[in-house]
Amino acid sequence: MPARRRLLAVAVTAAACLGTQVLTSTAATAADEVVSRGVTIPAFYNPPAALPAADGTLVRSEPLPLALSLPTLHGPLPGSATRLMYKSTDSNGKPVAVTGAYIEPTARWKGDGPRPLVAVAPGTMGQGDQCAASMGLEHPLTFNGQTVSVGYEDLAIYRLLAKGAAVVVTDYAGLGATDRLHTYVNRVDEAHAVLDAVRAARSVDGASVTAGSPVGLFGYSQGGGATAAAAELQSSYAPDVTLAGTYSGAPPADLTSVTRAIDGSELAGALGWSLNGFLQSDPALKPIAEAHLNTAGKAALADLSTMCVGDALFGYGNAKSTKWTTDGRSMSDIIAATPALQAFLDSQRIGRLKPSGPVRLATGISDNLVPHGQSRDLAADWCRKGADVTYKAVLLPNVGSALLNHFAPLLTDQGDAVDWLSDRLAGKPAASNCRTMPLQP
Repeated sequence: MPARRRLLAVAVTAAACLGTQVLTSTAATAADEVVSRGVTIPAFYNPPAALPAADGTLVRSEPLPLALSLPTLHGPLPGSATRLMYKSTDSNGKPVAVTGAYIEPTARWKGDGPRPLVAVAPGTMGQGDQCAASMGLEHPLTFNGQTVSVGYEDLAIYRLLAKGAAVVVTDYAGLGATDRLHTYVNRVDEAHAVLDAVRAARSVDGASVTAGSPVGLFGYSQGGGATAAAAELQSSYAPDVTLAGTYSGAPPADLTSVTRAIDGSELAGALGWSLNGFLQSDPALKPIAEAHLNTAGKAALADLSTMCVGDALFGYGNAKSTKWTTDGRSMSDIIAATPALQAFLDSQRIGRLKPSGPVRLATGISDNLVPHGQSRDLAADWCRKGADVTYKAVLLPNVGSALLNHFAPLLTDQGDAVDWLSDRLAGKPAASNCRTMPLQP
């Protein structure tokens, strides 16, 4: 099957699993609304000029209609959703507005103690505001001829709600919120957004979760990096958030390795999102980018800044960064030869701090998009620090597609990941397998 048809099949299959709602292009109806690739971003997502002082404080909220919902005598299934905007702090110590959603489940929590809360950190959605996971709950498929976005995280969210856990999902800094560019794979921004989502959820009107509710973190791919970083930073940034357990699937812990792997892959567009995010986080890197990016490279970064995953698959699938640079070198080669870039990527390394609470780290042994080796190294790093780690090597064959090698473990391992986290939320102790990890692939 040709590459583009294979990518389309993946997108259609994911959409079929979620249910679809096709959006048409509409013009903005208010001065403070933004249109991104033909999709009107509601005025809700436009942050105010001033933000509260305390991290995790709600800035605003409103009811969020779930596209996939069934009425019952006990309330809508899987629950009632609220759109959120809350205050966080970015990696430069600056206040930032982050959006997301809280879902109060209809299902009863069957474990002991109060209803738990799970913060879901989405996998790669893109960099356009229309790609935000909270919008994916309302519109599982956005397709208007200008953009393609699939709310694939809805599946994990609904599985957690079916367990009776409340769920809060973050859109991350700059994804959804219209005042800045999304700082893709910035570990500090993402960790803070996840932890502050927990704080924000506790103050949602009608929420059954409290400061005494057990808290779990759940994420795969970009989300796996975000939950891993959040578990590492919890003790210093959010000591009021006690973690019962963290699931980190396929975490991009070493961006030097990941940058090399995604270059030329079906998801090569993620390289552009990374570069855009680096420049948003550290403007001092802009002269370096200016010096090395040619006209095509600069145009690609600008184009990708408003794209979702579907757009990038079709527009930049298998693109090589050698076509984006002035001297024909790859971005990995330029990074290796530029101390400032090396230092920035090194600052994003996950695994130098001991995570709080038990962690389940899963990685597909054939994953060559977010390479298995660097994810396994993260588990080993944590084990050496004395962390409570459950390492899971997902045994799947290499199917010849880096995208499918990365995507398949998300689906095949998701049920076990949800069950593992549910056990931690119910107070059951984890069984670390650090001692036997050297025997596992």
